[in-house]
Amino acid sequence: MKKRHLIYRSILLLSFIAFGVFYSCSSDAPAPEPEEVAEEEAFVEEETPPEETTPEEETSQEEEIDEDMGPIVTCTNEGTNASRTSDDLPNASNVGTIDDRSCYANYSESTYNGKTWGVYNITHNSNHLDTNGLQPRIERSLSRSQATGIGSFARFTGIVRILEVGNTSSFGSTGSYIIQAKGKHTGGGGSADPAICLYLAKPVFGTGADSGKQVSFDIYAERILTRGGTGSTGREVVFLKNIKKNEETTFELEVGFKADPNDATKKIHYCNAVIGGTPFNWNIPEPERGTESGIRYGAYRVKGGRAQIRWANTTYTKEEK
Repeated sequence: MKKRHLIYRSILLLSFIAFGVFYSCSSDAPAPEPEEVAEEEAFVEEETPPEETTPEEETSQEEEIDEDMGPIVTCTNEGTNASRTSDDLPNASNVGTIDDRSCYANYSESTYNGKTWGVYNITHNSNHLDTNGLQPRIERSLSRSQATGIGSFARFTGIVRILEVGNTSSFGSTGSYIIQAKGKHTGGGGSADPAICLYLAKPVFGTGADSGKQVSFDIYAERILTRGGTGSTGREVVFLKNIKKNEETTFELEVGFKADPNDATKKIHYCNAVIGGTPFNWNIPEPERGTESGIRYGAYRVKGGRAQIRWANTTYTKEEK
């Protein structure tokens, strides 16, 4: 019995020794699969990715292409058009009939931020077609609503970017028009094709590193006080809002006739704008004298320097009742 117990203890001791040897050997085994995967991932992270142009760099490059950074001159050979409508692009992306009265540049188009933009560049004294002192312009004229019944209107929508506007030393003459409401009237007074309200962009200059540069633009409504009104006695200039240089800004303009809520026998001739989502509504004086509603847009007036306006996604509708 005693001998059998000794054999049992010997077998147990040998089992412990065998287990220890096996455990020692297994600790030298290759690393498990998860660690190998981790090493492969670390190697991938150390690879140098291919160089890519960031969105900011792409925008910067497109801005350089889109903005005219050349010298400001009066006329160029390529910009000297024979007539007001002779040098439009076929199938232009912007709606309306071109009215080009500037020998600095012709209408062109650019691609910026995924949109096709109409390019309107004019300079001081570049109107080579008129001999009566009218200001340079490259605008698009839209067919007018020539009815005055309630519900008649002309409506334009688009996106505008302003890169540069005319600049002088006088507040009254600085700035350029980007869009205007037009409309003839009865009873005489004013020009043969009078403006009703012109939307005027005046430059705001930066400081420090941006000193002397146009960094934003104050938008004003230059609107008539009486039919055919001109000058300081016939028009008022009202501040609307400021927009930054090169900022894409939605612009809606509607001119038309509606019922007067205070007098069923009368109607209102209105000119309502929405700029960057902010509404600016205005009722035109002497509505009974109005005979039509029209809109022109582009770049108009530069009494010093250069104006650069861009328009995209333009639409136009009208109703005649």
